[in-house]
Amino acid sequence: MAHEAKDLTQKCRDYRDSSDARARGFYPYFRRIDDTAGNYVICEGERKIMIGSNNYLGLAQDERVIEAACEATRKFGAGCTGSRLLNGNIQLHEQLEEALATFLDRDAVLLFSTGFFANQGALSTLTEEGDSILCDRENHASIIDGCLFAPGKLVPFRHNSAESLRNRLKRQPAGCGKLVVLDGVFSMSGDIADLPPIISAAKEFRALTYVDEAHSLGVLGPKGKGTVHHFGLNDEVDLVMGTFSKSFGAMGGFIAGKKEVIEYLKHKARCVIFTASLAPAVAGSVLKALEIMQAEPGRIDQLWRNTRKMHAGFASLGFKIGTTQTPIVPILIGSEAKAFQFTQRLYEEGVFATPAIYPAVRYGEAIVRTSFLASHTEADLDHVLEIFARLARELGTFEDPAYSDPGRRKNVFDFNLPHTNGTEDVRADSGDAPWNGSGVHPSVPR
Repeated sequence: MAHEAKDLTQKCRDYRDSSDARARGFYPYFRRIDDTAGNYVICEGERKIMIGSNNYLGLAQDERVIEAACEATRKFGAGCTGSRLLNGNIQLHEQLEEALATFLDRDAVLLFSTGFFANQGALSTLTEEGDSILCDRENHASIIDGCLFAPGKLVPFRHNSAESLRNRLKRQPAGCGKLVVLDGVFSMSGDIADLPPIISAAKEFRALTYVDEAHSLGVLGPKGKGTVHHFGLNDEVDLVMGTFSKSFGAMGGFIAGKKEVIEYLKHKARCVIFTASLAPAVAGSVLKALEIMQAEPGRIDQLWRNTRKMHAGFASLGFKIGTTQTPIVPILIGSEAKAFQFTQRLYEEGVFATPAIYPAVRYGEAIVRTSFLASHTEADLDHVLEIFARLARELGTFEDPAYSDPGRRKNVFDFNLPHTNGTEDVRADSGDAPWNGSGVHPSVPR
């Protein structure tokens, strides 16, 4: 008798979310970009202002960065075709590691092919069975996945709460290894980590500390060194992770820390040993981007001028932007369907933005995630604000329960605009704004 087995592809045939959204005319993902020109992209022959990018300093399109990528390719080829451990370690890799270590005032740096790999590789390598990884509930998916790959136990703590962290640390078994990991800037909310009390709590329990600076390099701290330097805690934080896909305008990631830790990761992290090394073009472009960032601090100053303008602009229009303190500005819409519709109308009006829905945000609190760049002009930003104001009136954004009845949320994900699926009370702590110490530590440069 033949053995019966579960059909693993049945869920694929049952999946309807994307096709339903396409049928309703507001599928917002995998939009094809045919050309890029500064702050604009060309899609379907039309120019759109890009406010969905993490290219904070505008370096992805800088001609000097592009030429450095071309020169690296001419010298070393299109790829390294192997891991750094074996045959893929080129001069540019070591130069970039040395430059980053100097920039961040760290002993050593190890490159990874992606930021996702950096978190996965480091977190899964540093802990062992019986250890605990204490993880902020709003950490990026790459951190969460890194924790799930790790043999240590994942222990979440309340977002940006040193008190919650301390309570979790107290409950860990005596003698176990403890690692506290969190974003320096949280990618959905734009919150800045309240590092001083969090690091203090970690040190009280002798926990290793690890800060993901993906969205804070080039944005916060002296010369864009990140959140750790913003708070003056470089000597207190054990490990720093960073990416090249935001302010540096490329791709890839790294871990920075003490020499012995980096040496261990070089020889034990599977995401280094068993994958091809960073492409020469990427290493060359990031080296040049790092050089420009340090030589032209006016880019960071302009980024913050634009950030302050958009914070004030959206708030004056009546939009809720949460507790953001950074160039990441989440615009609360509420209904998932309305967030998709709002994003589609922005696109039709010449603005490229992206929605974020559950599980990236809470049910019924879908957002249009915007982010602003040093290279955006005053005219760009004024135009964006004018379109948001007009669409909010057209689509009835402020009539959504997220604005009119914020104590209750729809708890069903669907692509239908009519609200026919009922509501339920939000969890007791879900409506609380994350505390990020803004009253204690100045977060936005003046």
